[in-house]
Amino acid sequence: MRVTTSTYARLDSRLSYGFVAGPGVHETSVTRPDLFRNYFTEQIRLLIENHGVPVEIGESNEPIPIHFAYRRDINLEASLSTNDDSVVMRLLRDVFDTPDLAAMDDAIADGTFELPPGTPEPLALFRAARVDYSLRRLYHYTGTDPEHFQNFVIFTNYQFYVDAFAQACRQRLASGEGGLEAFVGPGNVMTRSARLGGGTDGTAPERMPQMPAFHLVAPRDRGITLINIGTGPSNARNITDHVAVLRPHAWLMLGHCAGLRNSQRLGDYVLAHGYLREDHVLDRELPLLVPVPALAEMQVALEQAVGEVTGLTGFELKRLMRTGTVASVDNRNWEISGPEIIRRLSQSRAIALDMESAAIAANGYRFRVPYGTLLCVSDKPLHGEIKLAGMASEFYRQRVGQHLEIGLKALERLKLQESERLHSRKLRSFAEVAFQ
Repeated sequence: MRVTTSTYARLDSRLSYGFVAGPGVHETSVTRPDLFRNYFTEQIRLLIENHGVPVEIGESNEPIPIHFAYRRDINLEASLSTNDDSVVMRLLRDVFDTPDLAAMDDAIADGTFELPPGTPEPLALFRAARVDYSLRRLYHYTGTDPEHFQNFVIFTNYQFYVDAFAQACRQRLASGEGGLEAFVGPGNVMTRSARLGGGTDGTAPERMPQMPAFHLVAPRDRGITLINIGTGPSNARNITDHVAVLRPHAWLMLGHCAGLRNSQRLGDYVLAHGYLREDHVLDRELPLLVPVPALAEMQVALEQAVGEVTGLTGFELKRLMRTGTVASVDNRNWEISGPEIIRRLSQSRAIALDMESAAIAANGYRFRVPYGTLLCVSDKPLHGEIKLAGMASEFYRQRVGQHLEIGLKALERLKLQESERLHSRKLRSFAEVAFQ
């Protein structure tokens, strides 16, 4: 896909994407037009409207690795008769192109891409091979095909949220609620809306994938995907590396945290306005000197959703929710790691601590995906309230449903905004690619 412009003419300064940074040739390779049809259509429309020039579509000179020519898994060796598996794989590599990992990096997104003289400028953050790689990884980690992923994503770190989400989705589909088509879980098990005939197809896997995904499907992918990422910043970075290629409109972290202030109570909410990145999983790609700002569109939607669900507004809302810095660490036993971490938490003015939120926000910033974080205080180890099994079970029973409802209502509010407004200019550099 290629566009050629010859002017520095100023465009609508309110836009965050849909235009090239300057005159010249800009191009990218693309894959799976069936999957990205709506996305490509919008990007092409904006380029034509903003520049008044045609967009060229043609065959690239990038080979398609044999692994990516199949929709899911290649598994060719299983169908070939031989007593030596190494012979099969050697023959495959001799005959077919295989993935070139050097062509699948994130240099464009990270701002480290060095353009060879005389070559076109990049048009998108990800080229085709990088997208294909992540599409395969998404199925591997979540147990669902990329076709089912929606443009609004919730990440969570507890199974309780999955159970509440699945129950709510099935109830909404059984009622025939308009604007919803199906609910899809691991194994691509699909439950259709009663309005569309109902019924369930597919077989659940014998074992759940590492980070199972569940999708409330709506037309034009404007439903909601929830992914249980488990515990730790490595998982958070891993899954967002791959979800990013789908170019979602927003992703949100809903999970539990340690409250760091004595005035907080178990069950209080924390709306992150900033992040102390003590997790170290993105330090090379996004140095710690780079701030990860709060995004007004996300913050407003989350705060309004908390007020709507709890019935509290204004100063009264402060009884239940605090805004401030969330610290994310890579050590689950941080509270017994000595005084140094406590000192850094105090200096940062952090009000809550978890292991995933900073990585999700930082990768949102890195990949230009609007991000937000709303956590729920589940323990206060610095103040003698340690998470124990009995306390935890009661807390989860009482708070999970309300917390999830807040997240869902926040995403519904975001859906009402124009995508050009939701994708904040805060996420764009001064020399950006044109694609969202």
